[in-house]
Amino acid sequence: MLKELNTNQDWLRKGSDRILIAGPCSAESEQQVMETSAGIAAVNPNAIFRAGVWKPRTRPGLFEGRGEPALQWLADAKSKTGLRLATEVAIPKHVELALKYDIDVLWVGARTTVNPFMVQELAESLKGVDIPVMVKNPIHPDLQLWIGGLERFNKAGISKLAAIHRGFYTFEHSEYRNAPRWELVYELKSLYPALPIICDVSHIAGTTSLLNMVAQQAIDLNLDGLMIETHCDPSVALSDAQQQITPEKLRELLALLIARNPSFTEEVIVNRMSGIRNKIDELDRLLMKTLGDRMELAKEIGELKKEYNVSILQLDRWKEVIENCMQKAEQAGLYKEFVRNIFIQIHDESIRIQSTILTAKKQEVIGH
Repeated sequence: MLKELNTNQDWLRKGSDRILIAGPCSAESEQQVMETSAGIAAVNPNAIFRAGVWKPRTRPGLFEGRGEPALQWLADAKSKTGLRLATEVAIPKHVELALKYDIDVLWVGARTTVNPFMVQELAESLKGVDIPVMVKNPIHPDLQLWIGGLERFNKAGISKLAAIHRGFYTFEHSEYRNAPRWELVYELKSLYPALPIICDVSHIAGTTSLLNMVAQQAIDLNLDGLMIETHCDPSVALSDAQQQITPEKLRELLALLIARNPSFTEEVIVNRMSGIRNKIDELDRLLMKTLGDRMELAKEIGELKKEYNVSILQLDRWKEVIENCMQKAEQAGLYKEFVRNIFIQIHDESIRIQSTILTAKKQEVIGH
């Protein structure tokens, strides 16, 4: 469990209500770093300037960052703009060099978070060092792995911790580059209310057309800040060009965001909300009963499959169910991906129940 968290978030907020972390995906040249950092400082002088110096790439031969020379560019940008600096580290050598060049905040990328051995080595390299660390969620939706990464740094003595939500890879088609799966963020926030959570808007969106929507969702969900990839000229960016915006576009995006009140205050509205929530509670009760009835029918089907030795997955039937649900979702004005995800979960639970029934048969045979 995360025990020693620094609840004073001045190290991150620096007097601002909303945390902004902005900068290019990669530090590509001295001119690019200086021009971009100056533009961001003009938008928000309390921002943290982010830039990748070492870039983990799927295949060799792609642009993998400028390495140590880029750290000097960042140091120069800090000297001229006053912006704090953040960069990604993946091995202890990266940590050593980042500290040498007075980087203010380190972050651990999604590809590193998935490997507890690598995270542990990074944590060991930071023992006795008072520096903030931000941990991105792993590539796949594994909340325990995300928490584990945070815990390793916490146990090494790092109390200035933050989580970065950058979305999750999914094999299904999605409008996002990485599906938000906001429910994992709710769970993390409920477990650790004092832990700041930053939304990496760019990596969820994957394209500039979705940046505003994702950023507003993050604000509406009371996340603590935004990370937005910003480049002086995205058209020539060497990595993630399609999701980066200029400092001026960053200014426009931030101006469009609507801040929300944390809760209702007027008594009349509070009472009205209470009535609506009572109706929701009743519908939830009916929904639970309906789901229970549906799973009872799944058990009956499982018993028939057991009796006649039929495989659990009936692909044609599954396609029929999902197609019917998509049609009904459209008729009801419901978001199709929302309905699809619900029925995938229902189908998975039906398979689990039926697998238990068929497995019980095998265990009986083995027992005899």
